[in-house]
Amino acid sequence: MPVPPVFETYGPPAVIAETDGSGRVTSARTVPTVIRNDAGWRQALPRGSYPIARGGDTELGFSGRYHDFDQRGVYRCVGCRTALFRSADKRASADGWPSFSRTVAASNVAVYWDTSWGLRRRAVRCARCSSHIGHVFGDGPPPSRRRYCVNSASLEFVASGTRPGKPRQARTSPTTRPYTSVSRKSRPL
Repeated sequence: MPVPPVFETYGPPAVIAETDGSGRVTSARTVPTVIRNDAGWRQALPRGSYPIARGGDTELGFSGRYHDFDQRGVYRCVGCRTALFRSADKRASADGWPSFSRTVAASNVAVYWDTSWGLRRRAVRCARCSSHIGHVFGDGPPPSRRRYCVNSASLEFVASGTRPGKPRQARTSPTTRPYTSVSRKSRPL
């Protein structure tokens, strides 16, 4: 069976909050959304991240590299390096996944209804590349009362004082196609 060609393009713009090394928002920037086909995502994502970030799977509890991790810095999307969470907002959790009380900025994430497994939950995706990050629940600490329960495989940690790496680029095919649509399994809120 032939391997499909890698395809990567950019879609409609999204406003993303930029941060400094500690995760404080410094500015907002309009950037194009990232669109790749499956072959492009498989090539661009680290091994083991594809089924979670693109397929919406969940890693096993207590197995992720950031579950019991306490360094200072920023947690970024594994697919496009958008800043998602600050280490200052990370909370101890007994459920087996990294948990945060808030995001870096509301504009950096999108929340959708997830009805998989016969449940109705709010799923969290990256606003720039639509990678599945995890779920948000209403049992967090005040004042937000939110608990973002996320998958380590969907995150990349950048320690305070260091610069984030550039996203891995998929090899593009010689043809470019215009943006048409992005299918989502979940419905927007």
